[in-house]
Amino acid sequence: MNTTKLVKKAQKSGFYLWLLNQGLFRMIPFNKPHGFRVVEISDERIKTLLPYKKSNFNHIRGLHACAMATVSEFTTGFLMVSRLDPKQYRIIMKTLEMEYHYQGKMDAFGEFEITDQWLEEHIYSPLKKEDSVVVRCEVKIHDREGNHLSTGNVYWQVKLWSKVKTKVN
Repeated sequence: MNTTKLVKKAQKSGFYLWLLNQGLFRMIPFNKPHGFRVVEISDERIKTLLPYKKSNFNHIRGLHACAMATVSEFTTGFLMVSRLDPKQYRIIMKTLEMEYHYQGKMDAFGEFEITDQWLEEHIYSPLKKEDSVVVRCEVKIHDREGNHLSTGNVYWQVKLWSKVKTKVN
């Protein structure tokens, strides 16, 4: 799946957005039972759905903390991968920090954005001098009514493949 082309088409087409999500269910089978979906995507912004359904519940029928953490990872990671050439850059999650503010009792949405300027300042320029960089990506999750459920800080290590020392099979 050529995600770059698909993301471009999904920005303007409901069909290609659906197709993108179908591809993501296949590429990341762990997320499929949870029903996480990209609902909006642009070059700089992504919005993902965390559905209020049984597979995402905690013991009191609220959205599970781990479901919100996983959506935070997915939301930031997917936008990073769609902006950075996966043939040139490797990204690995280093740290995940979550802060929970409000119990989720309905569908929720994670949102994250990065700009060209942010990429230049935090990734491209530093990688000219360093082997790797760690960037903090903040994602906020709100429910349909606008209640702020959680804030996730996902720290991604970004490295040029030419600097990776471990072998990939």
